[in-house]
Amino acid sequence: MAKAKKSKKLKITQVRSESGRQEKHRRTLRALGLRHYQHSVVQEDSPTLQGMIRKVSFMLDVQEVEE
Repeated sequence: MAKAKKSKKLKITQVRSESGRQEKHRRTLRALGLRHYQHSVVQEDSPTLQGMIRKVSFMLDVQEVEE
């Protein structure tokens, strides 16, 4: 029997303020579930999530978590 593939989880923390940023960057932060400076969320890794992280990577700290 094949083992079920375990999906990675990422802890995403906003480390820069969204003040003065482009509107598309603000919307991307909201789509990631981030609401304010120093807010963290845990999300399942996916290609869509990776794309959003790449767009605003200068504002984020991303860590892989074991759960």
